[in-house]
Amino acid sequence: MSTASRLPGIVTTDHVFQLPLDHAAPQGEQIEVYAREVVAPGREKDDLPWLLFLQGGPGGKAGRPLGRDGWLERALDDYRVLLLDQRGTGRSTPANRQSLARRGDARQQAEYLAHFRADSIVRDAELIRRRLLGEDRRWSVLGQSFGGFCTLTYLSIAPEGLKEAFITGGLAGLRSSAEDVYRAAYPRVVRKNEGHYARYPQDVEAVRRIAAHLAASPATLPGSGVLTVEAFQALGLLLGGGSGSGTLHYLLEEAWIEGAAGPELSDTFLAGVQAKLSFAEGPLYAVLHESIYGQRSVDRAGTEWSAERVRKEFPEFDAGAALESGAPVLFTGEMIYPWMFDTDPALRPLKETADLLAARTDWPDLYDPARLAANEVPVVAAVYHDDMYVDTADSLETARAVRGLRTWITNEWEHDGVRVSGGKVLDRLIAMARGEA
Repeated sequence: MSTASRLPGIVTTDHVFQLPLDHAAPQGEQIEVYAREVVAPGREKDDLPWLLFLQGGPGGKAGRPLGRDGWLERALDDYRVLLLDQRGTGRSTPANRQSLARRGDARQQAEYLAHFRADSIVRDAELIRRRLLGEDRRWSVLGQSFGGFCTLTYLSIAPEGLKEAFITGGLAGLRSSAEDVYRAAYPRVVRKNEGHYARYPQDVEAVRRIAAHLAASPATLPGSGVLTVEAFQALGLLLGGGSGSGTLHYLLEEAWIEGAAGPELSDTFLAGVQAKLSFAEGPLYAVLHESIYGQRSVDRAGTEWSAERVRKEFPEFDAGAALESGAPVLFTGEMIYPWMFDTDPALRPLKETADLLAARTDWPDLYDPARLAANEVPVVAAVYHDDMYVDTADSLETARAVRGLRTWITNEWEHDGVRVSGGKVLDRLIAMARGEA
């Protein structure tokens, strides 16, 4: 059953699909997958081409449009858009500490979540395409970040469903292990720290002061999470977005307040940190993060908390050593660490489940290099020159491995360019696909 709503500049229609949890057992357990159709007013009955949007993540629900804004401003000129809540997110059958508790012990939860990677998301999309468009009609896809990874999987296992593909900040290394990913990521994060401290030199001492305070006495966050030095460093996740450095700076500006016993971390600061660090709205981001790189042919020993292991190769991220030496305390990036399952209440019940997923060694391959080398689907991709989240060298190597893929390499935007550019990034990619740029 579908329901329609009108918002400024858009008409939306809800769709809910019953799909197999395990696509290898289509008659087995079913889950709900939700998607929101968006079209320009007056064009509801037009025979428009469809554009499927695959959100970044993993574990991120599709955006909730309030009107014709952002990249939708450009997309709705030409397309009927489908915003997919990937399985386990948003209004699709949820996967979080509350719902997973009903599935049994950690092993049963891990087996369930093994069906929530890109290959399952793509097979969901293919079933939805057939139900909405029919067997023979293809659609376009826009994949942002992890959504771009999913698009590469789509091109590997079901290219017959695609008319064209747009990828933004999401060309994954086809044969990069989780270790490879983080070994390349830490130096990029160092550069983002250097850029932040060059922009806001006063933050060097501000961060050192907060880190020293937390090293002596971790703070309790409003949601009862624990703010340790390592958790504070994880605010570096912000540094990969266009406005992230400024957001971090303004958060630090209000860190302290004069309390009855002297200076203490302010409620304003702690609430702001809580909003940035809690995984309550998207626990799958943490639980599945490293498994998005897991492939039998690459990670034969499992991902095994690669970000934590590789971090030891980069002592500059040791906050204690930085405090002793007088060096700047560096923030980390989008890395997920096992201690997060101790400090975040939304993740604590899933700690053993996450450990089992990290130890898994039989992840199916997500990409088919031979099929990508023979690709016939038009593919264009925005590659951000110094993307903190996705390695540029990996992206360009993958671009060369996908037949016919054209890249636009730019330093005008950061990783979130498609979201913040007001449609400019998508407009450029559409023009490239049509031979107009």
